[in-house]
Amino acid sequence: MSEASERTPVDVAVGVLVAPDGRFLLTSRPEGKVYAGHWEFPGGKLEAGETVEEALRRELHEELGITIGPAEPWKIELMDYPHARVRLHFCKVYAWQGEFEMRERQQMAWQTLPVEVVPVLPGTVPVLAWFAEERGFTGATHTAA
Repeated sequence: MSEASERTPVDVAVGVLVAPDGRFLLTSRPEGKVYAGHWEFPGGKLEAGETVEEALRRELHEELGITIGPAEPWKIELMDYPHARVRLHFCKVYAWQGEFEMRERQQMAWQTLPVEVVPVLPGTVPVLAWFAEERGFTGATHTAA
């Protein structure tokens, strides 16, 4: 068995916030974290006993200061990073309340395809491809970093 397959994945809830006009929210990873400055969909690790939606609700409130409406489970992707193996549970979110506050001093950007922010975290790339497929987009989904 390879070393990667022996590592137990960490479950992560990821929010794909979609505005009424179809734009989606990306946030930058804060300084001091692995991949600082890379753009991603916001979210975080599940705590013991939490469901994906509970974790997403908690994380988006902690990081962005918003309260989300229903989280619609979308897709699950397994990513092997040098520092961790993560199972990303992507959920679409169409409704939220509150003003966005970047509580970890991260940046936020509403994006369309192709995304204009770089560099993009590797775990974000599949989501951009899924959006392109859903929306019939034929161009590049992101700019090369």
